[in-house]
Amino acid sequence: MSLKDQIVADMTAAMKAKDAARTSTLRMLKAAIMNRQIEKGSELNDDELAKLLRSQVKQRRDSVEQYEKAGRQELVDKENAEIAVIENYLPKAVSATEIEQAVDAAVTQTGATSMKEMGAVMKSVMQLLEGKNADGRAVSEAVKRKLAG
Repeated sequence: MSLKDQIVADMTAAMKAKDAARTSTLRMLKAAIMNRQIEKGSELNDDELAKLLRSQVKQRRDSVEQYEKAGRQELVDKENAEIAVIENYLPKAVSATEIEQAVDAAVTQTGATSMKEMGAVMKSVMQLLEGKNADGRAVSEAVKRKLAG
């Protein structure tokens, strides 16, 4: 069963169980998938779907940050619940240790010694972690720590 089929099946199950929050999140995911397929002009493969899901999680994390600054705890809770639902369809997140190892390998590979080369290191790290569920912000912070000394 493809990832898209799994999302649709889970949405149907959530509707039958009258789980409004999960149903809403899965409907939104299905709509995002359909929009991306229309843009692309064909079906999405599982890698493209995973990339879309990571994008959806990132959008919600950004929203959580904004809502926390505005003191809107009910919206923070809603976004965090949506993140939890979406993350069920992503591979297990990359650990901090794996990120550090990838950063070390990328710094060695690129020969970077200063913050000026952060872009090249980030590109290399993201290629090393491709296909895994790596948080770009965590990777960025790890690269900054490594290059800052």
